[in-house]
Amino acid sequence: MMAEGMEQFIGPRVPENEWRANRIRYVIPTLLFAAAAVLLIVSIFWPYWRLTLHAPQYPKGLTVQAYLNRLEGDVFEIDGLNHYIGMRPLNEAAQFEREVSIIGVAALALLILAAIFVHTRWAALLALPALLFPAIFLADLQFWMANFGQNLDPRAPLSSSIKPFVPPVLFEGKIGQFRTWAEPDTGLYLAIAASVVILIGLYFHRRAYKPLVDREA
Repeated sequence: MMAEGMEQFIGPRVPENEWRANRIRYVIPTLLFAAAAVLLIVSIFWPYWRLTLHAPQYPKGLTVQAYLNRLEGDVFEIDGLNHYIGMRPLNEAAQFEREVSIIGVAALALLILAAIFVHTRWAALLALPALLFPAIFLADLQFWMANFGQNLDPRAPLSSSIKPFVPPVLFEGKIGQFRTWAEPDTGLYLAIAASVVILIGLYFHRRAYKPLVDREA
């Protein structure tokens, strides 16, 4: 019973004569899924997001880069400015997400590779988490920015002049005398590229294997 269920999940094998006649048709989705997995793994080593803060005392601006598991850049200086408006230190955000991020992205890459060996519509389900990952990353980041902006310390020196706010996760934001510019960085662009490659791979996967599935139905 379990073996039968696995066969239905994995789908039909490609007949040898069909493989010889249309090898490229079946190789294309394999290569695309593998490329998407590589893009995700490579993205781990690059920053995903960049925030530049412009303040009167810092005319050149302060920049922080968010990797999946850490923050780099002018974190100390930005925390110092945020202290005056009652915002918590940046490293207090998304602590759980940063702890599991590397393993999580590696797991997404493995799911994409597993989809190579699944010849049914279940391949799309395996690839779905990686496909949605860039949007989930930005949504989680926006959640934490809103959480920090809406929960200011009322005892802060400038608490009376700054109302709770929601910093935008992308593009320009203004908080009092501060101006911020947020944008995706290399890692997120790689993850987005992986999502695009997955979509193309799913198209070619369906084109290759759906006729085999329909033939066995």
